[in-house]
Amino acid sequence: MPSGNSTLATPAERSGYTKTTPYDSVVAYLHRLSQRATADSAAGRRPHAMFVENTAGTTSEGRPLPYAILARPMVHSAREAHESGRPIVYVEANIHAGEVEGKEAMLALMRDLGVLASPNAPSVLDSIVLIVEPIYNADGNDHFAPQSVNRTEQNGPEIVGERANGQHLDLNRDFIKAEAPETRMTLGMFRDWDPDVFVDLHTTDGSFHGYALTYAPPLDPAAMFTGPYTRDSLLPMLRQRMHDRDHFEVFDYGNFEPERTPGIDTARHTWRTYDARPRFGTNYVGLRNRVAILSEAYSHDPFERRVASTYAFVREILSLIAERRSQILRLNASADSTVADWASHPGQGAAVPIRSAFAPERAIEPVLTEDLDRVAGPGGDTTLTQPGVPRGLRRSGRIHPVPMAVVDRFTPTLTDRLPLAYAVPAGDTAILRLLRLHGIQMRQLASDTALGSAEQFHIDSVTLDPTLFQGHHQATVAGRWLRSTSAGPVPAGTWLVPANQPLGVLAMYLLDPRSDDGIATWNFLNPELVPGRVYSVVRLTPPR
Repeated sequence: MPSGNSTLATPAERSGYTKTTPYDSVVAYLHRLSQRATADSAAGRRPHAMFVENTAGTTSEGRPLPYAILARPMVHSAREAHESGRPIVYVEANIHAGEVEGKEAMLALMRDLGVLASPNAPSVLDSIVLIVEPIYNADGNDHFAPQSVNRTEQNGPEIVGERANGQHLDLNRDFIKAEAPETRMTLGMFRDWDPDVFVDLHTTDGSFHGYALTYAPPLDPAAMFTGPYTRDSLLPMLRQRMHDRDHFEVFDYGNFEPERTPGIDTARHTWRTYDARPRFGTNYVGLRNRVAILSEAYSHDPFERRVASTYAFVREILSLIAERRSQILRLNASADSTVADWASHPGQGAAVPIRSAFAPERAIEPVLTEDLDRVAGPGGDTTLTQPGVPRGLRRSGRIHPVPMAVVDRFTPTLTDRLPLAYAVPAGDTAILRLLRLHGIQMRQLASDTALGSAEQFHIDSVTLDPTLFQGHHQATVAGRWLRSTSAGPVPAGTWLVPANQPLGVLAMYLLDPRSDDGIATWNFLNPELVPGRVYSVVRLTPPR
């Protein structure tokens, strides 16, 4: 990874990768880069390629969230970006604030692309518009503590922030319920900019394996358009380029099941990915019909190597998107129009998954593992030999492939076809606010209106998870949509949510009570979720 000249070295580089960057220093560094880019442009040394905005939103602790825009020629608004005909790539780092390498890698990459790049050399910024939110969890970033407290399985730096935001919420579980100001800011960016590609930078704290970085596409089967393309086309090419050009081994995200100590136990294992629900950012973006990539640096690698692998991975993503820009723009436009067409001709489009489960293993495949050596101190006492490694064990550097089952995708367990629309009562303001946050199109009826046939959902059972999660007892609802025999015209004041819109799949996932991650899941309608009652949101289907 380029180290930059001494005057523009990042705070992490200046520390020799012993420290991560506090919020105030991130903001100061961003503005320093932006001022340098502006000055170079005014002096004719290079095209203006970067500027910084501080208007994305404010955290619960009052920190404005900065974001940077990089392009050549520069764009200053979402409208200009879309009119440029270039794909918009939105990179988000530091959503879990103890996972610090994404933040540091993006500070360096913005410098190298936006300030230090040769003015006459080709650049990815000629072919894409890049938006970077480098310190998404700004509050958690500055809740500093030793890594033995905040990141027990991470190899440096010694002092890092914490996973949760200032409200003690996990921001990467909030994309559906949108309770955090940071989430609402991101949804606003999605509404305004409608990025074509979303990249979410993390650090895994799981199994000991042999990869510098693992990755995942949108895993929800409802990401029917961009999920398979990302998984089967983009990510294999990125894996090959990381191997050939950057000399990093990368692979599909996962953990060993059962958990293993490589080199010590020999039981048969499975390499299994994580959750498919759209509460996770990359899964959520897949339901918006856009390409999304999760990046997970390897927490057991030293801090500097984790920054380097993340830097290389994002750089390769940007290069690949620049090369395939026309194909990606066509894919996204086709996805939007296809969803709208399905809803305009109910019964003819594909069934939309709204619940899923792990698919059977796709293969027995060699997965790189690293052996751990047993060590003991004087008298046989186990000692802590390396940060993030259990006592009595030490990384050996011996990495070898172990054949095992790979489970990295999901299969639908419940599907249904898009209706014409949903009808939301005027009084359900919490639901309406949530739909607006997500950018769902809707309109209020000015008068009683006959609109197709109404179906009401009759609730058979409601199960509340006894464990409190993110402040909620999540609900699972079972029941049946039945055609109403008594309903007349849809009354005035009702909000109509048409399914023939680009976000029709997302609207269905939010509003169908059987969904595994919708408004029913997150208790928006708990008072009415009673067996034997009827759900207040009605769906409209073509008249028979």
